[in-house]
Amino acid sequence: MLLVHYVRPIDHMSIAPQSRKQSVLVKAFPLAMWGILAFFFGVFIFVLISLVNLPIRLIFPVQSTVFRDIVWLSGAPIVLGTLLILADFALFYRARRHGHELSHSYVDRSAVTVVLTAYNDEPSIADAVRDFLSNPLTKRVVVVDNNSADGTSQAALEAGAIVVTELRPGYGHCVHRALTEGAKYQDTSLVALCEGDMTFRSSDLEKLLAYIPHGDVVNGTRIVEQLREKVTQLTTFMFWGNFVGGKLLEFKHLGRGTVTDLGTTYKLCRSSFLRDHLKDYDPRVNLEFNAHFLDTTIKNGFKLVEAPITFYARVGESKGGNVSNSRATRVGLKMLVGLLFSWKLIRTKDLA
Repeated sequence: MLLVHYVRPIDHMSIAPQSRKQSVLVKAFPLAMWGILAFFFGVFIFVLISLVNLPIRLIFPVQSTVFRDIVWLSGAPIVLGTLLILADFALFYRARRHGHELSHSYVDRSAVTVVLTAYNDEPSIADAVRDFLSNPLTKRVVVVDNNSADGTSQAALEAGAIVVTELRPGYGHCVHRALTEGAKYQDTSLVALCEGDMTFRSSDLEKLLAYIPHGDVVNGTRIVEQLREKVTQLTTFMFWGNFVGGKLLEFKHLGRGTVTDLGTTYKLCRSSFLRDHLKDYDPRVNLEFNAHFLDTTIKNGFKLVEAPITFYARVGESKGGNVSNSRATRVGLKMLVGLLFSWKLIRTKDLA
């Protein structure tokens, strides 16, 4: 007989006034995040000046104090960054971990509503729908078509999906609508978010389900090398960019979560959590929405757990931030602005 131990989920809204004040203070001063940026800025300056100085000294062996002084000055942000990181650990680390004790909160894992985002995915959407419908854990598949110009909707319908059209353009609007539609169903307690390009498969649902009793959201991570196909749209540059971005987010909320993949789209969420808190997420954040989703989830004190997932080469052409390294860089820089300052600075105008 399988025994399930039930622990009542933490009421995130019932925070004592003193704890709430402390929580706001902790959120307002992400010292570790700024510290790690300052540290690596100093390292970058040191390496850059050293590389520039070396050939100059070889060609013109004249004593100059300019480069030496710059190298010495590069130590200032390194020291400052180290102090900020240590201060974060000393002042805020325990406070951030408050309320994040190990828990095991019951949720019905017998059936999942799967929502797939799609934009001009006619070559792949039918296979993606059939793949998830073939899994006995899938109750239904909902495809949110973000104004596709091809036969995406028809192919999804013929494969057995429920199709919804999101008229407002943008990845953020599409994902927000998909999660909203999935959370409407009362006969399932979980919503799995994925894309319709076959980069992820239904066989990984079991991995996400294994961790959902410990969190409100289980985020799939593509960081495990043995679980990645050799050639995908995620280049080496993008792979490490997502990892570094994930670590920056982790330093922003030091002690509240572990993040190794900032841009992954495969997630499993509790339906009740989405119904209660989806309004906290801004659909006007476009290609950076996944980073915004993770940041907002951790910032608001909800439990985010990572699980390794398998990553395949996509079917069809990429239309998001993975089109090229240059576009990925632009998306990454906007993510950085959102993480460091405010997601309001990068959101698009809602033209609908």
